[in-house]
Amino acid sequence: MTIRVVINGFGRIGRTVLRQLLTGAQHSDIEVVAINDIAPPETCAYLFKYDSVYGPFPGQVHLSGDVLTAGDHAVPVWTHTDLAKVDLTGVDVVLECTGRAVTRDVAEAGLTAGADAVLISGPSPVADVTVVMGANERELGQHRIVSNASCTTNAIAPLMRAVDLGLGIERAHITTIHCYTGSQPTVDVPGPSLERSRAAAVSMIPTTTSAAHQITQVLPEFQDRLTVSAVRVPSLSVSAVDAVIQLSGVRDEPLGDFIQNLFRDDPVIGVTEDPCVSTDMRARPESLILATRETQILGQNQLRLFGWYDNEWGFSARMIDMTRHMAARA
Repeated sequence: MTIRVVINGFGRIGRTVLRQLLTGAQHSDIEVVAINDIAPPETCAYLFKYDSVYGPFPGQVHLSGDVLTAGDHAVPVWTHTDLAKVDLTGVDVVLECTGRAVTRDVAEAGLTAGADAVLISGPSPVADVTVVMGANERELGQHRIVSNASCTTNAIAPLMRAVDLGLGIERAHITTIHCYTGSQPTVDVPGPSLERSRAAAVSMIPTTTSAAHQITQVLPEFQDRLTVSAVRVPSLSVSAVDAVIQLSGVRDEPLGDFIQNLFRDDPVIGVTEDPCVSTDMRARPESLILATRETQILGQNQLRLFGWYDNEWGFSARMIDMTRHMAARA
C-alpha cells in the first residue's frame, strides 16, 4: 500500500522529513504528493539543497516551474495560504509542519480539504490526541488530528515508560540540555521571558520546556512523579537528557546490566557504549541514544541516565513512523 502525504510547512521539520523520505529505500511506501509553504518556491528549493546542519542534499536538486526535483523524485511545490481550500482527496496524512496548528481551524484544514488525517509536528492544544511512539501509541485509536508531541517528549516518554515498567520509578527529575532553535534571537532583543531575550549562540540559557506538561499528557501515571527543566545551549544541533531517577524497588541483577539489556532491542531508544560527543549523534534516527558510560548508580535505588537525541532528525523519523501507524488503521 502506498501512503500519500502532503507536507504543509517546509521549515526545519518539513525539510528533514522530506530528506529522510527521499534518501531511504525503506521509505518507498510513502509518496509525497506535494509540499506547501508560503515562502517562495526558489527559497524552499535552496534551503532543501543546502543545509547548515546536515550538509548538501546527496543528489541533484533543482526547481522547474512549481516542481522540485531531488534525485529521482519530483514533488510539486504549492504556495497556498489556506490549505482548507485545496483538494486533498486521496491524501492519507497531512504532515502539518507550519507550527501554526494551535487553533482548530488551522489544525483541521487538511481534513476540510479531504485528507484522511493530520499529523502535527509539535505540541498542539487542539489536537484530538498526543501520541509518542514507544510510549502511548495504543492511544491513537481512530483520532484524525494527532500531535506528535515535541522532540524532547519523544526522547523522555519512552525512556520513562520503559524504566518504570522494568524497575519502577518513585520519582524523577530530568534536565534537557537543548541546542538553540529558531524561536531564540541571535542578538539580545525583548522576548517571551528575560532569559529567552538573550542571544542564543553565546550563552547557556535556563528556561522551561513544553515536555514538562506533555509527559503527563502522554503518560498520566507520571503526574506528581516527574519534573522536567531545560537549558538551551549554544550548539546548532543535537540535544541531551540528564535524568536522575529514584527507583521504587531493588533488583538482584546489577542495575547497569539491567539497563543495557532493557534497551538492547528497543525500537526507538538506542544505546552507545562509545565515548561520544553531541556531533557524533547528528542524523541518528532514534528518539534517544543512551550513553551507557554516563550511567551512575548511588546505593540500591538511585539511578542517573544520560542520553543524546538529534532533536530534528530523530523527531522527523518518528513523524514518518507515526504516519505509517496512522495509515495502517482499518
